[in-house]
Amino acid sequence: MLQRLEQIEARYGELANELSAPELLADQAAYTKAARQHRNLGEIVDKYHTWKTLNEELTGARELLDTADDDEMREMARAEVETLQQKLEKTDSELKLLLVPSDPNDEKNVIVEIRAGTGGDEASLFAADMLRMYSRYAEKQGWRFEVLDSSESGIGGMKEAVILIEGDKVYSKMKHESGVHRVQRVPQTEASGRIHTSAITIAVLPEAEEVDVKIDPKDLRIDTFCSSGPGGQSVNTTYSAVRITHLPTNVVVSMQDEKSQIKNREKAMRVLRARLQELEEQKQHDAVASERRSMVGSGDRSEKIRTYNFKENRVTDHRIGLTIHQLDLVMEGNLDEIIQALITHDQAEKLKNEAVAA
Repeated sequence: MLQRLEQIEARYGELANELSAPELLADQAAYTKAARQHRNLGEIVDKYHTWKTLNEELTGARELLDTADDDEMREMARAEVETLQQKLEKTDSELKLLLVPSDPNDEKNVIVEIRAGTGGDEASLFAADMLRMYSRYAEKQGWRFEVLDSSESGIGGMKEAVILIEGDKVYSKMKHESGVHRVQRVPQTEASGRIHTSAITIAVLPEAEEVDVKIDPKDLRIDTFCSSGPGGQSVNTTYSAVRITHLPTNVVVSMQDEKSQIKNREKAMRVLRARLQELEEQKQHDAVASERRSMVGSGDRSEKIRTYNFKENRVTDHRIGLTIHQLDLVMEGNLDEIIQALITHDQAEKLKNEAVAA
């Protein structure tokens, strides 16, 4: 581990020099990538420096304990050794966790796709509730939240929505939200008061940059059409809506929320890049299926990951067996307890796998 830490420390210094080089400053994409790597390595290097300082202090305290010539001095040295040992063990564990290979997408923004599933109108109402929940959570995190596209139902629900969330390490916190979310509650339209079960699907995609996914313009078919639904005078009068089809994969993205065809096209391309990257990563994930099974869920949209029971004010995450009886607060965007528990479990599994591999 020490050899690896020394290599990381050396690389951190090299990156610091590279970031001031004119040729890197001229290449914005390369500069952004190098700056992100420098920032990530900086956290490890800072922790390594703390570890080295504690190790040196512990060595000194042990020498003092061995050479002390009176009881009072020995007792002070013994207490100092115990305190420093505890701090060093804690720092050592934190270092090992930082050295576990992180998901390369953790730093990225995300595109979240919410779709009503089984349950008819109740599913669409729950999809709208989840859209609001994620909006509140993003606000609490200081992230930027934008609805790229949406399709509303006639009763105030949401058939589907595509959202862009931008901010610091968004994917690292949102990635475990992919899957089937089940709701159990009495529908507003249910006169007899029976509990109804319905479900929606959530897909969280890391936003792909142009350098991540190369798209040949010849592989695209772009159609324009009139927008439908609310939107003012431009609806059904101008060809502002855009549908992009990626011919090799048959992935289709439609966008119509903006009155500008250019803006709709830009948004559609962002979603298309994310979906194409997801397809590519899915191929890689399938090749290491056993590793995926050791993580927190597979990210498969067909996997039921969470149940929201409104009558009992309860939310349960089935992957880690976590139950919280504060569903009302969760629906207001207080997701930290659930998300942190998922992150902690994922890190523990990765550490376990690292130990087995070693």
